[in-house]
Amino acid sequence: MAVKIKLMRLGKIRQPYYRVVVADARTRRSGRAIETIGKYHPKNEPSLIEIDSERVQYWLGVGAQPTESVESLLKITGDWQRFKGLPGGEGTLKPQPEKVDRLARFQAALAAANEEPTTEATTPRKKGDRRPKADEGASDSADASGTSDAPAE
Repeated sequence: MAVKIKLMRLGKIRQPYYRVVVADARTRRSGRAIETIGKYHPKNEPSLIEIDSERVQYWLGVGAQPTESVESLLKITGDWQRFKGLPGGEGTLKPQPEKVDRLARFQAALAAANEEPTTEATTPRKKGDRRPKADEGASDSADASGTSDAPAE
């Protein structure tokens, strides 16, 4: 049985992410896999590549053939160089940036919101706007209660 190390596509339209899997060469791209050995998220900046190096070395040792795209990922992580005995086994994988916890992001956004000016909107009202102004609302409520200065007839 011919075994390949290939990518299994997952995700939505224009939002792909992949699993690096070991599968029979005759199965379809996203078909049944023997083992999942990593993941690849190309849309992240820098791209997220997580591959179980020990399992990759095992499968390459028993004769599994990587596809071209997986081979390029293995070169980035340095697993291909380790398997072939070439220099550069540390790879060229860029580290992922540290994630800021949600509470710290919330506190930063709250501090930024408090620094903003609290003035009213600067755009004038439309002509057909029927909302009463603050002064008009006060005089209308006085007329409705019947306590105006005009004598009652």
